[in-house]
Amino acid sequence: MAGGDEPVGPTDAAAVPRFAGVGTFARLPALAEVPRWDIAVVGIPFDGGTSYRPGARFGPAAVRQGSRLLRPYNPAQETLPFALAQVVDAGDIACTPFSTEEAVNQIQAAADSLLETGGRLVAIGGDHTVALPLLRATARRHGPVALVHFDAHLDTWDTYFGQRFTHGTPFRRAWEEGLLRTDRSVHVGLRGPLYADTDLTDDSGMGFAQVTTDDVATRGVAAVAQQVLARVGDAPVYVSVDIDVLDPAHAPGTGTPEAGGLTSRELLSLVRALEPATIVGADVVEVSPAYDQSEITAVAAAHVLYDLLTLMARRPVPA
Repeated sequence: MAGGDEPVGPTDAAAVPRFAGVGTFARLPALAEVPRWDIAVVGIPFDGGTSYRPGARFGPAAVRQGSRLLRPYNPAQETLPFALAQVVDAGDIACTPFSTEEAVNQIQAAADSLLETGGRLVAIGGDHTVALPLLRATARRHGPVALVHFDAHLDTWDTYFGQRFTHGTPFRRAWEEGLLRTDRSVHVGLRGPLYADTDLTDDSGMGFAQVTTDDVATRGVAAVAQQVLARVGDAPVYVSVDIDVLDPAHAPGTGTPEAGGLTSRELLSLVRALEPATIVGADVVEVSPAYDQSEITAVAAAHVLYDLLTLMARRPVPA
């Protein structure tokens, strides 16, 4: 914090029980409660780009609810993240549910406005369409970024039903718009059937490295993590996590589930292993609570987001 100000942390669970109070992420202060901020959690309740099971518009509320049990100290990273940086909950970006292209523009404008007043954003989706406007806003500030994309799917298809802005197309659009370091970007956790073998070759032609779930199982988390770190190098990194990278046993509440995914332990280990990369933005998307059981998916997403926040708090970036 500038000027020696101490960050305002989460609501004290000894004073207000975890099941009570305003449901911000991890019971963090709201944006209006602090004079300045370093990292903002922002919800984007949009699922107009979904191609199969809808409901990710309710993801931000579910992930916030799933985050109530998070505590200030992160033992896996030996850090009090909320003491290192002022982290806030910036509420939700309101956007139209009726026009995907208009919603993309609204999300970008809101993200731009937020970034003018603070540091870095971590978004809760919403479907994966929201990654495109977030990448636009992030690249405006940091230049083209290395994308670390955890997902069962490539999300580099061209169109769905003639539509260019969907949850299966954001990273093709980002590639076309020059938002990505094509020599530094990587998918992790790929699996499941494709439309044709050209899906993979087209994706490789855009510069993406590809790591499958089988690669993680065969080579191990540590080896894959080293590959990812070598890939991104010293470039600014944007991390995008589609919760369907997890096996449906660990994340049933999502729109396009695929068998044979990562465990929550593997995903958390891979995320933590991104240190010392410089993460300039992130999102966790595709939580669809109508298909969840006992908050399994929401809790997993909340923990992934918590570890991303910890990494970012441990490694500040120049303003």
